[in-house]
Amino acid sequence: MMPYSQVMCRNLLLNAIGFMVLLTSFPMIVQSAPSISSPVAFSLRLQPGDCHENVRLLGALRLANITVDDQTLGGLSGLAWDNDAGLLYALADNAQLFQLSPVFNGGHLTAVQVVAAHQLRDRNNRPLTPPWADAEGLAIANGANGVPGDSRLAVSFERKPRVVWYTPTGKRLAEEILPPVLQNITRYAGPNKALEALAFHPRWGLITAPEMAMRDDSARHIPLVALGRQARSWSYPLASAANSALVGMDVFPDGDLLTLERAFVSPLAPLIITLRRTELKSIDSLTVTDVAVFNNSQGWILDNFEGLAHHRKQRFFMISDDNRRASQQTLLVYFAVLDAQRTSCLSP
Repeated sequence: MMPYSQVMCRNLLLNAIGFMVLLTSFPMIVQSAPSISSPVAFSLRLQPGDCHENVRLLGALRLANITVDDQTLGGLSGLAWDNDAGLLYALADNAQLFQLSPVFNGGHLTAVQVVAAHQLRDRNNRPLTPPWADAEGLAIANGANGVPGDSRLAVSFERKPRVVWYTPTGKRLAEEILPPVLQNITRYAGPNKALEALAFHPRWGLITAPEMAMRDDSARHIPLVALGRQARSWSYPLASAANSALVGMDVFPDGDLLTLERAFVSPLAPLIITLRRTELKSIDSLTVTDVAVFNNSQGWILDNFEGLAHHRKQRFFMISDDNRRASQQTLLVYFAVLDAQRTSCLSP
């Protein structure tokens, strides 16, 4: 989570222009969108179906700050896809859990509906409150095993660093044991720089990571830590953009990670979002390659993207945390990662 508003005035203008572009280019999509979401142009140069570097754009939506089940949508920092239930779970940084139903047309994301909302609860079934409610990362187990109703959600937290399992309705199940290096908040770069990213790997189990390097570690490397019996860690090198931070990750079908980095320096400097592919080696080494870089000084409509979720095959969702500020917005972007030959891209 970013403590201050990160959106420049020029971004607000770009958003307005981009929406007008989309209205003229894709009228049928706009007409079919429900009130919870409205289509936006993720880029002023490219349209849904076009490619940028090694991704194919498949739709972008702005989500409204509606209230459902007494929970107001906003501040979303984590995503997880439940294939068995057909639901996209979205985690808010005040420990709210939203169940979303995405709508597709021709393989493109065209709308989203909110199904339900729940508050994460403690061992006494009471709603989490600060500082225990600073939820950031979200991962899912049993979401694609063909057995509806047995999904479990893991949540990572800042300020009080921990990883806890919940039901899809927010009931607490169990807490993971963290290695000593992750237990003490004073070891992190700051109280708001703790366990930001989380993913469930088919081989290594839960993998979590802080937003920025730990104190006394190299400023350009983040520890990726696998929890449980196969506990191990990898040193993840951040992208070259100034002030890059690891804010989200999920897993490809082949076991590689797709990682999401946000680079913010000041409101007067470009906001840069980077997607990278990470191959984890069993000998505690890894290989990281860039997938795509989005820079808002180059016509991309960006905000504080923090959440990432694998959908199906090579397709992913990405969501932004609006920090519950009127100057920011919740953007949900849908895209496919291309192979090296870009054979799945129909546009140049």
